[in-house]
Amino acid sequence: MAERDESIEIIQREMTAFARRARATAARMHPELSLVSFTLLSHLEYQGGCRATDLAAHYTLDKSTISRQVGALEKAGLVERRLDPTDHRVHVLHLTGRGIEVLGQVTAARRVAFRERLADWGGPDLERFAEYLLRYNQAAGESADEIE
Repeated sequence: MAERDESIEIIQREMTAFARRARATAARMHPELSLVSFTLLSHLEYQGGCRATDLAAHYTLDKSTISRQVGALEKAGLVERRLDPTDHRVHVLHLTGRGIEVLGQVTAARRVAFRERLADWGGPDLERFAEYLLRYNQAAGESADEIE
């Protein structure tokens, strides 16, 4: 059991370092885009737009936190609200043309950085790493669902 505890401690420490590095890297890649902003824009792009309440639920964040983040993205001209065509009481968030452009720039820069960091990794190692990350995030998402 001690080996398992030691492994979990290493994972926790390394994931914390990864998160800190990700925040710092995001700030250097684009002055307007924090890691949270990048994440929200990426989700909006992937979903083709969604409601602010959907963002809050997906990321298990308080609605007021999402509201502040979305407000900043709107002010920067990266996101706009549109009426839902099927329910005019609902506003759906979408990337603006500028939002698509900025997200594309940051995504390309991040992809280059990841390719450089993982350049020495073989295909099987990359596949295993990707599989483990997917598995971890799926379990983390299920745990968050249980809390609600």
